[in-house]
Amino acid sequence: MADPSSYRPRPGEIPDSPGVYRFRDEHRRVIYVGKAKSLRQRLANYFQDLANLHPRTRTMVTTAASVEWTVVSTEVEALQLEYSWIKEYDPRFNVKYRDDKSYPYLAVTMNEEFPRVQVMRGHKKKGVRYFGPYGHAWAIRDTVDLLLRVFPVRTCSAGVFKNAARTGRPCLLGYIGKCSAPCVERISAEDHQELAEEFCDFMAGRTGTYLRRLERKMGEAAEDMEYERAARLRDDIGALKKAMEKSAVVLADATDADLIAVAEDELEAAVQIFHVRGGRVRGQRGWVTDKVEEITTGALVEHALQQLYGEESGDAVPKEVLVPALPDPVEPVQQWLTDRRGSGVSLRIPQRGDKKALMETVQRNAQQALVLHKTKRASDLTTRSRALEEIADALDLDSAPLRIECYDISHLQGDDVVASMVVFEDGLARKSEYRRFQIKGFRGQDDVRSMHEVITRRFRRYLAEKERTGEWADGEDDGLTTATTDGETPGHGTAPDHGTAPGHGTAPGHNATPSGAADDLALTDGPALKDDDGRPKRFAYPPQLVVVDGGQPQVAAAQRALDELGIDDIAVCGLAKRLEEVWLPREDDPVVLPRTSEGLYLLQRVRDEAHRFAITYQRTKRAKRFRSSPLDEVPGLGETRKQALIKHFGSVKKLRSATIDQICEVPGIGRKTAETVAVALARATPAAPAVNTATGEIMDDEDGAPETTADAPGEPVSAGTPDERRGQER
Repeated sequence: MADPSSYRPRPGEIPDSPGVYRFRDEHRRVIYVGKAKSLRQRLANYFQDLANLHPRTRTMVTTAASVEWTVVSTEVEALQLEYSWIKEYDPRFNVKYRDDKSYPYLAVTMNEEFPRVQVMRGHKKKGVRYFGPYGHAWAIRDTVDLLLRVFPVRTCSAGVFKNAARTGRPCLLGYIGKCSAPCVERISAEDHQELAEEFCDFMAGRTGTYLRRLERKMGEAAEDMEYERAARLRDDIGALKKAMEKSAVVLADATDADLIAVAEDELEAAVQIFHVRGGRVRGQRGWVTDKVEEITTGALVEHALQQLYGEESGDAVPKEVLVPALPDPVEPVQQWLTDRRGSGVSLRIPQRGDKKALMETVQRNAQQALVLHKTKRASDLTTRSRALEEIADALDLDSAPLRIECYDISHLQGDDVVASMVVFEDGLARKSEYRRFQIKGFRGQDDVRSMHEVITRRFRRYLAEKERTGEWADGEDDGLTTATTDGETPGHGTAPDHGTAPGHGTAPGHNATPSGAADDLALTDGPALKDDDGRPKRFAYPPQLVVVDGGQPQVAAAQRALDELGIDDIAVCGLAKRLEEVWLPREDDPVVLPRTSEGLYLLQRVRDEAHRFAITYQRTKRAKRFRSSPLDEVPGLGETRKQALIKHFGSVKKLRSATIDQICEVPGIGRKTAETVAVALARATPAAPAVNTATGEIMDDEDGAPETTADAPGEPVSAGTPDERRGQER
């Protein structure tokens, strides 16, 4: 715990002007970002007597090790910079709203030749009209199903559309009149585009025009005694009115507005937003956040506005935003919203009438959301906390292990030996922190030696980061540049935010890109690895507990690796699969946790996740190795020219026996490339032919690629049945 006086700026150093400040911890991670009209006055509040600070603010300033600031010209610039830095650094002590669901939108792809109506989630795309968000996807589909009677716009995917165009037959919706069938040219592209525009106008709230037009046509059809057409128009009017009833009018003046309400207590806050377009509620969404500092309702509203409109522009920002409390000061926020929209935005508190009544409804929704969140989270947090406490008691740890790393080794009869590292923080998987390794220090099957190598490489890197940042001044170079790994993240994105308790926090996630057989010091993590930007540094954060998949030998190897590196503040244990026993270093007897123990269940989940991640990587490498070709080793030979060579000669065997002149006959292959190919194939040892174990047939590559099995695409059938091979995997 740091003393704020140790890093407090000297009097006169802090400017008395608008700006944005950042608090960093001892690892140089940014833990808090804030803005101020006067940096001097705002920062002085953090360096007063700790007893006068809010408990969570006190936790923040004692966790921090330094503070820095950036001066800007105006408060609007400060607001923009604060938002950018919060998005960039993901500080643990800032207000972060957790969206309680991924909201679907009704989208119309106006950027296509034949616009399509569909349900969309995620980031918005340019040229697509969005309506919503809706609470459920089925609500969108019900609305669209009603409107297709009047606006038969295309809803099919690109594949279905192309297939219908190829066969000349529309899909079922085309036959029943709920699609104008542009795929078979029943309607021109221009007319279909106009139909999509009318659909968007109706969804945007301009409904009266179409209803009056249909009613007039129905009356004309009845006068002309075209009763079937009149009945059809009557049904269309009924469908439109039914669709409109799903979003009743709440504001009579056809207002476009967003209403934001906040329900809060001392620890958490829930935010609810109603999106009103054309006087009708077109969507609803909600967020929940931990209050990690003493914060007013106006400040919560300001953060909600940043998250809601930070990436929006134009009509996505409404003319009117109604809130329960105004940010202080309100002018910079209102100017920022105006800049995002491109025209004036009114930010105010409703005082009377329909808008005040609707705000009360939104407020009730926010209160219910907070109660529901607390009910759900209480059980979840209690269970995880109990599991961590049980592990701490069983292993005699000083405190609950908030960060657990688990390691597993995987191979197939000693080939393609790999290892995995998975991370659980606060009892939840942190997938952005996962790593995987290739074992390259030796060849063959030796799980104990492999475990020693992986633990050594991982924590050697941790010590290197400490030395680089000056936390470990007496460190020495351990020859890190000789170790290699294949460190990657799994590509599953980050785990959900899990509400870290004050003062404990979690390391912010970061995305790594595959690096192949990269140096252990040079894993490719992209821009997240700049030296002083406050983001995580691959292996920079130590766990409180290391779990290995195995018994006494694996645990001893992991402990020996830590001892050799001089690390004595990280606990080690192993979980043996046979009896689910927990083994500790230098102990002859295991720790046996009750079968109903939440702690044992958490350790099992961590171990099983490490095993899954390791065996997935091992199978990927094995499949890649079996699919490899001698042409892969030819420098400068891309996939297109490799395919051209194989197509021309029929097989690698025939290509190997070809002359340089014959290779030059392939389009795109010059003399120099042909010589390189010939030399590479001459050096390569021909692969052994694959054998079909069902028939005993030797499958020569004269006939093209070998047959494959269902469980490993592209893998030759050469090592027994799929079930036998799975039994040989570790």
